[in-house]
Amino acid sequence: MNLSSHLIQRLLRLDPPQTRDLVTERDLRVPMPDGAVLLADRYAPRGADPSLPTALIRSPYGRRGLIAAGIARPLAERGFQVLMQSTRGTFGSGGVLDPFRHEREDGLATLEWVVKQPWFGGTIVLAGGSYLGYVQWAVADSLPPEVKAMIPQVTESALTLEFLRKDGLSLETPFSWGVMVAGQERRLGMLRGMAHARKNRRALSTLPLGEADVAAIGRHSDYVQDVLACDADQPRWAGIDHRHRVAQVSVPVCSIGGWYDIFLPGQLRDFRILQEAGRPARLMVGPWTHISADGTPLRESIEFGLAHARGDQPPPRPPVRLYVMGEEAWRDFDSWPPPGYPPQLFHLQPGGALSVQPVKGDGEAGGESAADRYRYDPADPTPAVGGVRMGRGSGRVDNTALEARPPHQAPGLERRVPALRPQPRHRRAAPHRDPPAGRRPGGLPRRDAPLGRHPARPAGVTAAPCPPPAMTAGGSLRLRARAAG
Repeated sequence: MNLSSHLIQRLLRLDPPQTRDLVTERDLRVPMPDGAVLLADRYAPRGADPSLPTALIRSPYGRRGLIAAGIARPLAERGFQVLMQSTRGTFGSGGVLDPFRHEREDGLATLEWVVKQPWFGGTIVLAGGSYLGYVQWAVADSLPPEVKAMIPQVTESALTLEFLRKDGLSLETPFSWGVMVAGQERRLGMLRGMAHARKNRRALSTLPLGEADVAAIGRHSDYVQDVLACDADQPRWAGIDHRHRVAQVSVPVCSIGGWYDIFLPGQLRDFRILQEAGRPARLMVGPWTHISADGTPLRESIEFGLAHARGDQPPPRPPVRLYVMGEEAWRDFDSWPPPGYPPQLFHLQPGGALSVQPVKGDGEAGGESAADRYRYDPADPTPAVGGVRMGRGSGRVDNTALEARPPHQAPGLERRVPALRPQPRHRRAAPHRDPPAGRRPGGLPRRDAPLGRHPARPAGVTAAPCPPPAMTAGGSLRLRARAAG
C-alpha cells in the first residue's frame, strides 16, 4: 500500500488510478552538449506496456518527495511513464544553476536523449507548471515529431521579465523565489522556504536593499542581485524571453491558469498568440492561486495528454473554459477575450471619483485636473493582503482591515458599475513602485501593478492593466481603484 498515493488522490479528488504499483529508476544520466550531466528519475507501472507515452517534466525543485508524489506519481499511475529531470545545477545535476538561462539547450538535448532510450514508447507529452511550464516554451518551436502535446500550467513564455520593468520594479515574487531556490537543497528546504514568508518580508526592509538576500539566507544570491541591478531589456536576461517561439509551436497546447495566479496576464497573452497563429490550443482558467491544491488541472492534463499521445482527440468542447466567479460555475467560450466583452478604460477623477469619461483636459494640451495627493510612509507601507500573488496568502481574502487604513495613506476612488463579466479592466493613476496586492471582500481579483508613463500620453498621465476577471454579480458591483504606497 502506498500511503502518499492515497493521500494525493484524496487531496486532489482524483479518480482511482489504474495501478499504484510503480517501478522507479533513479539517477539516470542525461548528457548535455557542453559536457554537463543532468540527472533524472523514471517512474513507470510495473510490467508496463512498452508503448506507454512519456510525460517529460523538467524541474529545478528536485525529483523526489512532495513534487514526485504530487506530479510524477499521479501521472504514472494513470497512463504515462514519467521522466522527471532536475535542471542544471540542482539536486545532483551538473553545471551551475543560472535560472532560465540554459533551458532551451538543455531541454532540446534531453528530448534527443529520450527518444533513443530502450524504454521509450514512441510519444512524449511535455507537462508541468510555473518553471516546469516555462521550460516547455523554451523548446516549443523546435520539437521533435515524437512530442505530441504541451500542457503548460500557471506559467508564461517570458517568466521573470514582467517584474523587471523600468517604470516599477516588482520585487516580492523574484526575491522570494530566489531566496527559496537558494536554500531548497537543505533538509526540508522547500518546506522551510515556503514557510519563511515573514522572514522574507523583514529582509525586504533591509537597507541598503542589496543586502536583503543576506538578511534572508546569510549570503548573496546571484539571481537576486541581478534582479536588483538589471532591467528586463539588459543583456543579463538575453535569451530567457521565449515569446517569439509561441506562434511557432507545432503541437496542440492545453494552457491551464488561475484567476489569482501572478503569471496569468502573460499566459493569456501566449494563448492569444496561439489563437491568432491558428494553432490548436485550449485554455482553462479556474478560481486558483499559483499553488492551489486542486485536482482539476491534473485531470485536464491527463485527458488532453493521453488523447494526443495516442493519436486521438480529447472530448470536444469550445477552446476556452473559464470559471465565472459570482456564478461559481464553468462557462465555455470560443476565444479569449470572449466575444462581446471589450476592454474598458476607467479614469481617476478629482475628489476620489472614478469614471468611464476622462476628466476635462485629461490627455489634452489644454490642461489637466488638479492632483489628488496622499502621504506615503515607507516605515508603514500599505500591506499586501490576498489577491494576485505567487505564494501563501494569495487568493480570496477579507480586505476589511486594509480598507480601514487612514485615507491620507490610501484614498479610495470608487464607482458603482453594472455587473461585470469576463473582460479586462484598466485604470489610470499616478506612478508608484512595488505596490501592494489584494482583493476586495467578495469582489474581483485585485493586483495593483506598477504604473508607468505611456509614450503617447503627456507627462503624468499613466495607465495600468488590471488582472483580467471573469465574474458576474446581481445588480451592481463596486469597482474601487486605490492609489497607495
